[in-house]
Amino acid sequence: MVEYEASRLDAVFHALGDSTRRSMLARLAGGSRTVGELAAPFAMSLAAASKHVKVLEGAGLIRREIRGRSHICHLEAGPLASAHQWLRVYETFWTARLDALETLLRQDRPDSQDTEQGEETEHEDHDRK
Repeated sequence: MVEYEASRLDAVFHALGDSTRRSMLARLAGGSRTVGELAAPFAMSLAAASKHVKVLEGAGLIRREIRGRSHICHLEAGPLASAHQWLRVYETFWTARLDALETLLRQDRPDSQDTEQGEETEHEDHDRK
């Protein structure tokens, strides 16, 4: 089971590693499209677009429905949820790191404000004398 999940996650990240395929997924988020419609924004043949679609399909990110000569693609969000879940581990890591940085910056801030105010007070005192 774990091997299957790791293999599936590898396929998802491989599919997402290409900007053309990410763009195709983004277009599918707006609704189903034919392979021709997915290929339209790119300078590529239908055969090249079909190869991208097969990678997305192999990763489980899309489902292809054949109606006559048209191949209609539909987004399948489940594998994206698995990828997001895997990435959340790192989100937690970075959130903790950023929280620690914020704490350090807040600790330094009062000292720097006190020093600036103290310098202004010394200058004001000097001007009064």
